[in-house]
Amino acid sequence: MKERLKQSLREALQACYRQGILHSEEFPDLDLEVPAHADHGDFASNAAMLLARAEKKAPRQIAAAIVTALGDGGGLWSRLEVAGPGFINFFLSNRCWYGVLDEVVRRGADYGRSHLGAGRKVQVEFVSANPTGPLHIGHGRGAAIGDAVAAVLDAAGYQVQREYYINDAGNQVALLGRSIWMRLRELRGEAVVFPEDGYRGDYVREIARTLLAERGPQLAALPEEQAVASCSDYGISAMRAWIERDLQEFGVRFDNWYSERSLYQRHLVEKELAELKARGLTYEQDGALWLRTTSYGDDKDRVLIKADGSPTYFASDVAYHMEKFERGFETVIDVWGADHHGYIPRMKAMLAGLGHPPEDLQVLLIQMVNLLREGQPVAMGKRSGEFVTLRDVIDEVGKDACRFFFLMRRSDSQLDFDLELAKKQGTENPVYYVQYAHARVCSINRNAAEQEMSLPGLGEVDFDRLILDEELALAKLLFRYPETVTSAARLLEPHRITFYLQELAALFHSYYNRHRVLSEDLETSRARLYLVNAVRIVFQNALLLLGLSAPEQM
Repeated sequence: MKERLKQSLREALQACYRQGILHSEEFPDLDLEVPAHADHGDFASNAAMLLARAEKKAPRQIAAAIVTALGDGGGLWSRLEVAGPGFINFFLSNRCWYGVLDEVVRRGADYGRSHLGAGRKVQVEFVSANPTGPLHIGHGRGAAIGDAVAAVLDAAGYQVQREYYINDAGNQVALLGRSIWMRLRELRGEAVVFPEDGYRGDYVREIARTLLAERGPQLAALPEEQAVASCSDYGISAMRAWIERDLQEFGVRFDNWYSERSLYQRHLVEKELAELKARGLTYEQDGALWLRTTSYGDDKDRVLIKADGSPTYFASDVAYHMEKFERGFETVIDVWGADHHGYIPRMKAMLAGLGHPPEDLQVLLIQMVNLLREGQPVAMGKRSGEFVTLRDVIDEVGKDACRFFFLMRRSDSQLDFDLELAKKQGTENPVYYVQYAHARVCSINRNAAEQEMSLPGLGEVDFDRLILDEELALAKLLFRYPETVTSAARLLEPHRITFYLQELAALFHSYYNRHRVLSEDLETSRARLYLVNAVRIVFQNALLLLGLSAPEQM
């Protein structure tokens, strides 16, 4: 619709040029805004004001000429007006707005999808929790947001890969192995001194018990360090499987699981450090190898290789991100916890040094989740030791409520998650309120079928039967859905979809509660049935986009 309006504007400007009203063929880029006040129209253009200086005419004079050239628009608008300093306000016709319903029905599951991304390759790396324990609710929020960001980018025409970076190298992996080894020895009846900084969750004892049953005698025959290494490998494998099961239950899938250890096995860290050195981006000082990140905006240079010859986490992160771009991704999106905000400047500095625009790396920071029960902070059963697991929350409130609540706020704002509210089956629970709207339309359809009234198809409805303000408002809100998706993709803000769903649910429920969809008036019933099924399609598309179900009964 906006493109049709822009094309009408372009044609009107060309007509003004041919008539000698305008003297330049160099027309400005045309854009349309939605006025802040509804009485200013549905869309407004500032084209006349953009042309005023070059044309040496008053904007309102130019606007009046454009309005004359625009004519009646073939029914696209009901009226036009020149307002303020020279805005052209478009008041679209009701028939035009109800044409949106045909577009929704015609495109079906594709309504809301676009070609904004033009197939550009984007990688979204998210969760990437250390495989040393179960996922906690903070990881869950990152999982929901990362998965939704990938989904809206895909809907906007990008070629998206979801990746999980497995931190299976370094001290924390060795510590997990030693923790498992000590628990295994305890299970054999030995008196041991458990590492002070070891992993103490019950899951460590569970892994040790399984490992003892499977490989107890073989481990007992090994030197201790080899036994610990074997426990590390087993523990990482067990925790990855555990994490995968929880994410699968949460509706999150990954296209690729990328091992940090593989960076060293394939000598990629050495390769990428050599590339940095060849570009003159590194130097040695105090026995360590440093990267000159201050040359590109960081507050201090960063160590890549420590004086003892061991690599820092930054070294593997540099190699990992350099290799991402070598795989052909044009944009890389990382979803990190908010405590990693200080890490962003050094990563962008590294990219700048290598000639990549720093904006090719975009980082979403995930703020903490405050878990509540009826407004009060709570501590649930802590099977994992020291934190509330994602599995605990899924088991209590369900996947859909969990995902929706995680997506209700901007990623960089703190989130209050009330468990009791998430379980309620009433209007105060936002996810129930949205899903119930979809289920209500499905119930209307079943009632229509019982009355032997089939769903109308394209061209089978008299839109003149839709005369209520709420019906027009619903059509206008359906029109906004595709732009909501593209905005969510462009800004990496999937919470825009949850906001939209709540607004659509509120408008639909209000309409449903005040007016009967099915009545003795057959033609009005068919028109309203067509309208609410367009609403149902958008509910379904948006819910599925966020990884939620669209139930037909509740």
